[in-house]
Amino acid sequence: MQPYTLTIAESLDHLQKKELTSKDLVESCLQRINKTETKLHSFISVFEEKAMRRAEEEDNKRQQGQSGSLSGIPISIKDLLCAKDTATTCGSKMLENFISPYNATVVEKLENEGAVIIGKVAMDEFAMGSTSETCAFGVPDNPWKEGYITGGSSGGSASSVAGGQCLASLGSDTGGSVRQPASLCGVVGLKPTYGRVSRYGLVAFASSLDQVGPLTRDVRDCALMMNCIAGYDEKDSTSVKIDKGDFRQSLEAGVKGLKIGVPREYFGEGLNEDVEKIVRNGVAILEDAGAEVMDVSMPHTEYCVAAYYLIAPAEASSNLARYDGVVYGYRDGTADSLMDMYKQTRSQGFGDEVKRRILIGTYALSSGYYDAYYKKASQVRTIILNDYKKVFEQCDAIISPVAPTAAWKRGESADDPLALYLSDIFSLSANLAGVPGLSVPGGFTADGLPVGIQLQGPHFREDILLKLAYNIEKSTNLANVLPEIQQ
Repeated sequence: MQPYTLTIAESLDHLQKKELTSKDLVESCLQRINKTETKLHSFISVFEEKAMRRAEEEDNKRQQGQSGSLSGIPISIKDLLCAKDTATTCGSKMLENFISPYNATVVEKLENEGAVIIGKVAMDEFAMGSTSETCAFGVPDNPWKEGYITGGSSGGSASSVAGGQCLASLGSDTGGSVRQPASLCGVVGLKPTYGRVSRYGLVAFASSLDQVGPLTRDVRDCALMMNCIAGYDEKDSTSVKIDKGDFRQSLEAGVKGLKIGVPREYFGEGLNEDVEKIVRNGVAILEDAGAEVMDVSMPHTEYCVAAYYLIAPAEASSNLARYDGVVYGYRDGTADSLMDMYKQTRSQGFGDEVKRRILIGTYALSSGYYDAYYKKASQVRTIILNDYKKVFEQCDAIISPVAPTAAWKRGESADDPLALYLSDIFSLSANLAGVPGLSVPGGFTADGLPVGIQLQGPHFREDILLKLAYNIEKSTNLANVLPEIQQ
């Protein structure tokens, strides 16, 4: 047994029985990174020395009976979460040399529970993308098939977990950026309810949509991570005061009596045949376990892409206005005037996709167009939220694909951003409505690529999603299945 192949729950059991040390576990993951990183390119930075020191500290704490709930567990974090005294690049040249002076709340919580932050992972620049190909510091590769995308924007998070380089990761989900790469890489990914997990220390893309979430090997580990990171934070004005409970409690309860909706709008033209078959199998698993399955409608699903790609770029254009070369980040040193410095800094510091979204967002917010675009998109957002409210009056959760297809070859979508935006059609609406969404591995395509099943539920009912996912996972037997990575 190689320690890196264990789940968090299994590792904690071995640690408690003194069959394994934190140092063994972290060292195993670091060795795995060294062996596979030339193939996967998951990491922007690896904290090898710091991680080993931290592991020794956790071993000492365990001997003194002071270990936390994640003591000694190696975890990667997406490189838009601030970690004190480390670079936080957001996958962008603009922040290549930015060293964070503080910890994000979720990072603080992980460390307080004894987790070992093993490194920062690759992502689409400022989380803008669905493939992680816009990262300025290397593009992560899908562990299941060389030359294929990991999904995005949390692609490095997904590949690091799926590739056995760490036991779990934190990503962020603005329009599917945890769930979609989780689906494409064959791991569990959860986008919590907006406000459930603190966003303090998360570098903002679209503030009303962003949410931090875990990526793990199985559903139990996802619940363990949520126990650690969820909760009210006075530093975050959007944080909600609500009892989090124990996300593990309901896993074994079964699904008998739960009503599961199947939105007809999610099954139609453009949906890959293998993907539909896998999701339909997930529906059958829940029905066989005692859940009641019903047909439901989300009539305004077709408008979610248009609404999202006005709201998100508008908020991004505002959030990214701070990167002007004056206070921090990249600065062009050749300009002859302040205005030229602004122009050249932003032209050189941002990649094409970020600049594209800034232009769209600035236009949508401009005088004379605000009412026609941003305001109208916000009204559509309310209509989409009402769709969810009506559906959840009929059922406890809905089940659907995460994305229309499995992973595709790197570079295939480079010249067609609109087609890439449409690939998010099944995941965007959860962010617009603020509801929780989860991707659990459901099976593999004929080409051997993993496909996730998406579960969505009412606000703050992550417990329902975890319970449903746990039942699917038990039936498919896909928990903690690691790919063989050719050296």
